[in-house]
Amino acid sequence: MSEHANLLRRHRAVMPSWMALNYSDPIEIVGGKGARVTDAEGNGYLDFFTGILTNMLGYDVPEVRDAVERQLATGVVHTSTAYLLRGQVELAEKIARLSGIPDAKVFFANSGTEANETALLLAAYARRGGQVLAMRQSYHGRSFAAAGVTGNRAWRNLSFSPLDVHFLHGADRHLPQFAGMSDAQYIDACTADLRHVLATATGGDVAALIAEPVQGVGGFTMPPDGLFAAYKSVLDEYGILFISDEVQTGWGRTGESFWGIGNHGVTPDMMTFAKGLGNGFAIGGVVARGDLMDALPALGISTFGGNPVSTAAANATLGYVLDHGLQANAARQGATLIGGLRRAAGRLPVVRDVRGKGLMFAVELADPRTGEPSPPLAAALMEAARARGLLIGKGGLYGNVVRMAPPMTLTDAEAAEGLGVLIASLEAVQEEAAS
Repeated sequence: MSEHANLLRRHRAVMPSWMALNYSDPIEIVGGKGARVTDAEGNGYLDFFTGILTNMLGYDVPEVRDAVERQLATGVVHTSTAYLLRGQVELAEKIARLSGIPDAKVFFANSGTEANETALLLAAYARRGGQVLAMRQSYHGRSFAAAGVTGNRAWRNLSFSPLDVHFLHGADRHLPQFAGMSDAQYIDACTADLRHVLATATGGDVAALIAEPVQGVGGFTMPPDGLFAAYKSVLDEYGILFISDEVQTGWGRTGESFWGIGNHGVTPDMMTFAKGLGNGFAIGGVVARGDLMDALPALGISTFGGNPVSTAAANATLGYVLDHGLQANAARQGATLIGGLRRAAGRLPVVRDVRGKGLMFAVELADPRTGEPSPPLAAALMEAARARGLLIGKGGLYGNVVRMAPPMTLTDAEAAEGLGVLIASLEAVQEEAAS
């Protein structure tokens, strides 16, 4: 048995079966530089999924590595929030300023799941109730409350939740009741439905709406710009808080705005963040109005949240994003990639849709004979791209979407290379589907 096969056997023996591995023959990544990685067998790949949007700057970035090494050299990896943490304060100051939220305060955790749990706790306490609105097709994490506001059955283990959750329309324009609607008509229909949900399915004080500006696990589905402004006008009538889940859309990745919610022209009461901020180091958190953050009466702590090493990485990462104009680069490279894929899609019947913003884009696959969502074609596209040296991800409510989020440092040459591989891979899948 090869060492690779033995590692796979050992993985299956001790890791839970619900931790899925990509590809029919899973890979072990052992090296990385910039936008490229190498597997244990020496194969090189251009990485268009970056650890599920986490290696935002790519791999082995000197500025991040040096910041972490400087912190490690002090001998202090952890002290806890019982002591002043200079890096944590500096990072919180930057995020509060960038958030646009009035009088903002920041709490650091370790992941997007923890961040969303914290935001939901803040909202439930502020509104003295556990009624929450969320979006169909959404994903907010694996824990009890976060899974409860996840509108995708594939990622929910239980039918019950500590919250009373009602799911809204907004990223489901493929449904027949919305066929043929313009953006404005769809927004009006969804807003009318929100009012109907509040009038019929809820009672008392609803705590919050939690929503992703672009749905990650949902396959980069998104509402038309302006939907959340329309929703917030209704929420404000009732005093309902708005939480924008920016775990995947933050830091300029969508290109058009620094936070995904910026496209809707509203400022939320809270935003949650994680993933790309640490460029691979574990960090997440909530930025919220100070009155909401300070309101909790009980003591609270996150043992590892905002620790010196993670905040050193995050400060360096955020500084790199701002100093190198990566939001503008995401917009430019995204236009190249999304535009190229849309032009190719016209001659590829397996492609049902190409969508995205900036360096957050997806291709939805469908059976060309029936038009039905096709998870096997999505899997085939992933395999075809890997064989040509490109790593991509998958998602979507029906498992038929291939989604991509290259590092925000992506160069013109790398964008062109990745686009060429994607089109060649789609052509191969199309040929196989037609045979």
